[in-house]
Amino acid sequence: MAARDAVAAVAVALAGAATVAVVQPGLASELHAAKAREDVYLFPPPAELRVATLGYRAAVVDMLWVKLRVEYGMHFGEKRPFPDVDHYVDALLELEPDFAPIYKYVDTMLCYHAGEGTAEDARRTRAYLERGIAARPDDHEVWLHYGQFLAFMGASFLPSKTEVDQWRIDGAKALERAVELGDDPDRSLAAANLLSEHGKRDAAVRALQRAYALTDDAQIRESISQRLAALQADDVRERAAKDVSFIEGRWHDRWPFVVRGTALLLGPGPDPLRCAGTRGAREPECALDWEPMLPSSKEP
Repeated sequence: MAARDAVAAVAVALAGAATVAVVQPGLASELHAAKAREDVYLFPPPAELRVATLGYRAAVVDMLWVKLRVEYGMHFGEKRPFPDVDHYVDALLELEPDFAPIYKYVDTMLCYHAGEGTAEDARRTRAYLERGIAARPDDHEVWLHYGQFLAFMGASFLPSKTEVDQWRIDGAKALERAVELGDDPDRSLAAANLLSEHGKRDAAVRALQRAYALTDDAQIRESISQRLAALQADDVRERAAKDVSFIEGRWHDRWPFVVRGTALLLGPGPDPLRCAGTRGAREPECALDWEPMLPSSKEP
């Protein structure tokens, strides 16, 4: 009887093992497919999330940003759609509207995913980047990213040539603004090329003129001079050279102990004795900004 029980136990164990071996692969496949299909966004809507942080917004922002990057990487690697990107981005911007990293990567996350990017993806990206320049109006990197997206990446998703042309013009203006805020002046060359290609010669010339005054790189100045000559703007090139000579003369005279960029921020440094009182403040030589004092502003 003991031997019969032992044989029965072994038979039951073997039958169970065989059943598991037969059933497990199918169940595992179904479970994997279910996980691959179903994504659950576990956080409350943005307004409620702000309250739920209990004041620990910075910590929640860090956690959301890390989770968003991980989830995007997993979905991209597995070639699965990731429709919850907007939810994460909206939550992050509700908690911290000027969160800089999101504006650097939102175009990639919305436009480059499993499947082809669409015009709607590009328009949503533009809307987020415009929130970025509103929240960080003096950040040249946000303006640069916004301009590059409009002029190059985003335009490639649009079906209408009219809309593409407008986006590229807007992108060129954003690149110009990035240069004004401190980005590399050679970005103005790309902006000027885009503007001139779309018939905006005067705007291209103005962009090059400002870039010429902002840079102290001789090679970049030579490139800008050649571009101005190609646009038949030799008079502008001469005025730009005079402006640069004036700025650098005032810099070496008033602020020789600081670098050029700091001198530009400090301004022309009017004479306090001459400019004292309301009458002196109205004179062009007493201006606190560079533009009214530049030689080009005094020419007809």
